[in-house]
Amino acid sequence: MHVQRITPCLWFDSQAEEAAEFYCAIFSNSRILRISRYGDAGHEIHGRPSGSVMTVMFELDGQTFTALNGGPVFRFNEAISLQVNCDTQQELDHYWGRLSAGGDESAQQCGWLKDKYGVSWQIIPAVLADMTADPDPRKTERVMAALLKMKRLDIPSLQRAFEET
Repeated sequence: MHVQRITPCLWFDSQAEEAAEFYCAIFSNSRILRISRYGDAGHEIHGRPSGSVMTVMFELDGQTFTALNGGPVFRFNEAISLQVNCDTQQELDHYWGRLSAGGDESAQQCGWLKDKYGVSWQIIPAVLADMTADPDPRKTERVMAALLKMKRLDIPSLQRAFEET
């Protein structure tokens, strides 16, 4: 198995396996690669029962992640998010709907959402990077004005704002 050089590690209290299965069910070309378990060594530090899940290595659409059951010490926040670039509105709606289910609705804006585990995601059209980097500042301003009014991004509306004359 090829190990990528940089692998994001997501710290969960005790839901690493559940979360990995949830994410794998959403993204195609995804799977659980390996599960490691806590042993007796270090019990005085980690306090986890021997045999319980320590880490889950999983793959989402070819990208490897590690999920760690590290306890309630740390929580996810918006300082880091996972971006999902979508080619179509149907694809964007799929990821938005599945990842936002059971999540924090108050954290939804401008294509950002927080899932039921507290992980922040950006579900964005792949074309957005080109729209916001266009050399015509009028186009980028119109796109940003439209984007800032949205929770789930709407590709046709963004495209209309970009092409407006």
